[in-house]
Amino acid sequence: MTAHESTETATGETSEVLLTTDTDGVRTLTFNRPKAYNSLTVELKERLLTALREAAEDDTVRAVVLTGAGKAFCAGQDLKEHVATLRSDIDNPLATVAEHYNPIVTALVELPKPVIAAVNGSAAGAGAALAYACDLRIASTSASFSMAFAGVGLGPDSGASWTLQRLVGAGRAVELMLLGRKVDSDEALRIGLVGEVVPDDELAARAHAVAARLAAGPTRAYAKIKSTVAHAAQSSLAEALAAEEAAQTELGATADHREAVEAFVEKRRPTFTGK
Repeated sequence: MTAHESTETATGETSEVLLTTDTDGVRTLTFNRPKAYNSLTVELKERLLTALREAAEDDTVRAVVLTGAGKAFCAGQDLKEHVATLRSDIDNPLATVAEHYNPIVTALVELPKPVIAAVNGSAAGAGAALAYACDLRIASTSASFSMAFAGVGLGPDSGASWTLQRLVGAGRAVELMLLGRKVDSDEALRIGLVGEVVPDDELAARAHAVAARLAAGPTRAYAKIKSTVAHAAQSSLAEALAAEEAAQTELGATADHREAVEAFVEKRRPTFTGK
């Protein structure tokens, strides 16, 4: 059930940095560098971008879960790899922002299917930003978030300047970025950074249950919900109304809309096909 079969090393560890599993119309993407707290190397970033693009194009995938193996969700940029880049004296040691982070966040935000971040343990820097770019965030009780950019003399990347303020407001977003303090799961829930907190041992099952519910829903309608909300955040009322009108016109011709109306009249649950 994996799109990219992992192999095992002599110590029994999988060598695949991103695990891909499909169940119930849900594709689960798991960062798989647990000893490095799932920090992001070029290899992992390239695999993630490819996987997101594949999920967008695969009609059998109707929802996506993003999570991490081991005790962390994602610690952000792999600093050992970054130090090596800095020491190489290349012209732009932060070229990975344009080459990897920007396309990854764009793929997450624009994916025409719901994306859930199942945040297990620490999400820091770009790792936290990837969670912010997902549509829903479910955290374990041991989860935490930190905007670690200022601590290494950098500003935000991976879309954090855009996503975080939309979740918690501009003032709090700037506070979290300037201070770089850790936000635990209780605070994350209180300030709207996540929608739900569950015990550590229930996170995977809960995230999959929510994703499976969405996977059984009207996929094209979900895509339009995502795109019209994103459009409205940067448009006038008239522009937002026009985008809604266009979306409703398109969705009104879908099989899922017709099925939902017929099911309502017949007093039964609709069966959505994503078409």
